[in-house]
Order: sequence, then C-alpha cells, then structure tokens
Amino acid sequence: MSYDRYLAICHPLHYDSIMNPKLCLKLITISWTLGCMLTSILTVMISQFQFCHSNVIDHFFCDFDPILKLSCSNILKIKLLSTIMSFPVILCPFLIVVISYAYIVTILRIQSINHRQKAFSTCGSHLTVVSIFYGTLVSVYLTPVKAKSGELHKIMSLAYTVLTPSINPIIYCLRNKDIKKAFKTIW
Repeated sequence: MSYDRYLAICHPLHYDSIMNPKLCLKLITISWTLGCMLTSILTVMISQFQFCHSNVIDHFFCDFDPILKLSCSNILKIKLLSTIMSFPVILCPFLIVVISYAYIVTILRIQSINHRQKAFSTCGSHLTVVSIFYGTLVSVYLTPVKAKSGELHKIMSLAYTVLTPSINPIIYCLRNKDIKKAFKTIW
C-alpha cells in the first residue's frame, strides 16, 4: 500500500501504467509464496518436536513461543532460525514503507500546501495502521525472550492480530466526510 501511495503522489501520471493488475498479481503472489514457504519451514520443524509437558497453551491462540515452551526437545536451533527469518519478514516490508514515505516527504517539500494536505490525508491512515502493526510486531518477535513477560507477550500478540485489523476500517473510514459528520453529531 505504501508503494501504491508513493506512485499516486510522486508519479500520478504514470500510476495507471505502473500499478496495473499484472503488477498487483505479482506482488500478491510473491507475498503469499514467501509467507507460506517461511511458515512451512518452522511448522515442519515444530512437528518433529517431542512434547512431554502439559497440552495446555498459556496464550489466547496457538502462537509460536507458547508452543515451544511445551516442548521438551532442544528448541535453540528453531529459536535462532525464527529470529533470523523474522528480520527479513518484518524488516523488508517495513523498509519498503519507510523508503516510500521518505520519497513522498521529499516530494511534498516542493509542492503547495493543498498538495501536502491531500497527500498527508491519503497517507495518514496507512501510517497510523502501519505504526500500530509494526510496533507490536517488533515487540513480540524481535525482542529477546527474557525481556518480555508472558502477560505482556499475550497482550502485544493480541494487539497485532486483533486490534490492528479491528481498528483498520475505523481509521480508514475517518477520511470519509459523511463518517466525520456522523462522529461530530454523536459527540
């Protein structure tokens, strides 16, 4: 979405020729393929573990770390692999977002105030959702295990899996003038 916003703001005349259905299909295919491949590797490794502790997962859902806590196998290799794999999975998309918005900010210095306001209203919603999502995601998967408590881990996992998708429509609806008017009436 950040690349889409970058094209719409920085190259509006080329937008339709670049962001065509073929490119969208390629981006979707790459995302799904890489996501499935990387999660399959960890799933296959976990399926080979011995589980000798309780079968009760101390979490809201079946998450990676709570499953590993139930294993009596050596989990050092899979923890190291998952940490190594989370850097490109989390940081590459995050860097694409940051670079896209850096270009947008660079372009906005040149243009008029009206163009800046329109661009920020277009990008503000996405940046809010991305900030919430990546903030919680990084705190769950890229912080050392000893630095996070069990309860905090549960809350942060819940934030990126439930909170972000739940508030996503609300944040994007706030751009709609009718919705804004309804909120003002309610308040």
